[in-house]
Amino acid sequence: MATGRGRALRQYGRGAAPASPGAAEVGPPRPFTPAVAAASAGPRSRSRSFAARPGACSETVNAGIKSLYLTPSIKPKPNLCIESLPSEMLIKIFSYLDAVSLLSVGCVNKHFYHLANDNGIWLKIYSICFQPKRTIWKMKSEQTETVSLGCAALHDRKPGYWKKEYIFKQIAAVKTRVMRLVKPVDPYTGLPCKNKEAMKASGLSWMIVLKDKNGKEHVTEKAKLLFKDTSVTILWYSTNWPCLDSLSTLKLFGVIPLLPDQSRAPSKNGPRRRSLIAEYHLANLTESSLALGADKLVQLFSLNPGLLVGLWKEKNEIAFVMASLHYHQLLERSTLGSATVQYALPPNKPVLDDVDPEYGLHDYSLHLDMHGGSCTYLCGTFKRLFCRKGDIANGYLRLTVVSLKDNKKHLPLVGTLGLSWETDVFKGNVKDCYVMDVTLLDETGKPFWCFSAPVYIELSSEASSLYDYLGRTYTTDYADSEGKVCVELVWLEETKEYFIVNLVLYISTKKVNNWYGTNY
Repeated sequence: MATGRGRALRQYGRGAAPASPGAAEVGPPRPFTPAVAAASAGPRSRSRSFAARPGACSETVNAGIKSLYLTPSIKPKPNLCIESLPSEMLIKIFSYLDAVSLLSVGCVNKHFYHLANDNGIWLKIYSICFQPKRTIWKMKSEQTETVSLGCAALHDRKPGYWKKEYIFKQIAAVKTRVMRLVKPVDPYTGLPCKNKEAMKASGLSWMIVLKDKNGKEHVTEKAKLLFKDTSVTILWYSTNWPCLDSLSTLKLFGVIPLLPDQSRAPSKNGPRRRSLIAEYHLANLTESSLALGADKLVQLFSLNPGLLVGLWKEKNEIAFVMASLHYHQLLERSTLGSATVQYALPPNKPVLDDVDPEYGLHDYSLHLDMHGGSCTYLCGTFKRLFCRKGDIANGYLRLTVVSLKDNKKHLPLVGTLGLSWETDVFKGNVKDCYVMDVTLLDETGKPFWCFSAPVYIELSSEASSLYDYLGRTYTTDYADSEGKVCVELVWLEETKEYFIVNLVLYISTKKVNNWYGTNY
């Protein structure tokens, strides 16, 4: 029996099966391989196999070794991602984020949205920003009071309650700060004195969205801002403009962050709100728009209101886009609209006057700016403008600002007229083009008619009737649904400058009647 058990153990150690069914089996059998089978067959069978097929056994053994040692083992990769972490751990991670980052995390998926609404996180952020700081000398009472208030605030509120409270209070704080800045009014322009500071406090910026005929949108935000007395000029330039022939519309938006931070620039990835300001149609741009001028590289086309598109001459593709926005209710138009609907200006409530027979025809004030980029050619205020009833014709009131007959009021333009532009690579100046800002105030000093638009001057076809000036006569005309502006200029070759010798505003009687409640 001992000999049998030892033989079985020796065979098991060599990798062979027990000799007989009755023999003892010690441990599990080793896996079967050709090499083990050849070893267990004994010397006779081994020699017989080699004699029968020389080299076959070695090939089999080599294949087995390769399969055991050279074949890479495929192990399942563990699914490691932040979403697989426990909710408690994710909430702990989210607690180190600020409010803007926390709102961005909530937009990832539904699971993150619910975790990012945790009242404990938002109560901590809310208390840091808005809870009044009080010094309590007794440390124990302070800790007891804080814990009790925190527990009540967490358990008695629905998820997301403190998030909404924080957002609403932040928006109210920004609105209060902006209203404080726009409250002082300039008596010459009738506009807020600190418009630029108010826009900066609200985090306001502007962007354009180009939509092609297939419905794909191309967003451009990189812009250069130029602030003037009554308007802001925005210049967008890029090297990746879409093809002009494929575009259908251009939308101009005001963009404001949901939570403005005064200490740093607004994040493009943070939550923001869009407000539609204007929409323009770009189909057949060169035929449907007004050509203003050109230089060696670009040609300018104007779309009402206040949009300028520069096209490369050689490729007939977009080089830049420029918009001129008047300050009058610009904050409201840039923030209070939606992504699809423009902000509707509140209607003016007319104040009737039965005593004045020429009510609404006198005591107008005009503030006029003419500029072309960084250069300002004219900035002036004209008061006590009026119109007689006999001057009302063709549905317009005539307000004469500068008369041909009054030489004392003729105005020179400082510098050479031209509109500056730039891109990532090139810069230029289109001559005889500029931006006109008109701010017309009523007799009470309220803005009555305001616009900012690019215009150009052209050689007049009519013979000049001026005897005091020896030079060519040029004109500049602008028109919209509310009125018209006609400017007549004379070029003096000796001094190389333009003189405004005639400036007339034509105001629609429909607008006057709606504003004053009259019937002209």
